[in-house]
Amino acid sequence: PVRVSLSCEHDGVPVQGSGGMTAGLAGRYASALFELARDKGQLAAVGESLSRLGAALDASADMRTLTNSPMVSRADGERGILGLADGLGVDPLTRNFLGVAARGRRLGALPAIIAAFRTRAAAERGETTAEVTSAHPLNDEQVATLKATLAAKLRRDVDVQLRVDPSLLGGLIVKIGSRLIDSSIKSKLAAVGAAMMKGSD
Repeated sequence: PVRVSLSCEHDGVPVQGSGGMTAGLAGRYASALFELARDKGQLAAVGESLSRLGAALDASADMRTLTNSPMVSRADGERGILGLADGLGVDPLTRNFLGVAARGRRLGALPAIIAAFRTRAAAERGETTAEVTSAHPLNDEQVATLKATLAAKLRRDVDVQLRVDPSLLGGLIVKIGSRLIDSSIKSKLAAVGAAMMKGSD
């Protein structure tokens, strides 16, 4: 069955992040990177690099171990994350940032930092950020449909952050910052989810 969960978060409430790091601290790291990227005119390049990095971390259990395990030394963590960065072809600014994060033992917070950066970038563009977790990867058409559904309800453009969690078995989990979504959108999202499931049969 399709499962759609819409949750509300409260601004300013610390949320425990990866590696014991609070969302507030992850936000400060993300803000520092965002402001540097904006000053250098590299927001698009950094945003794309972080998207590729986030997808790679989601897809690789080995990389999650590298970034989260306390048994990994700073040197090994830095060497591993920079190797991944080089393999993904990330921009120099993001690569340098990853080195700083590794030396500060903040690699476990990368998912939270990436999410905070994308939220800040979306706000800069006048967009709302929706965090969407699905059981299977969504194709371009499905993402476009999801964006259109959310944008119609929220009456503004929506930046979608995608994650895959096979444990969901089916359906979508949609989280939109601190915005409480009323029940009318749930049926629309359920219909989108149902259509996605049919398309994957």
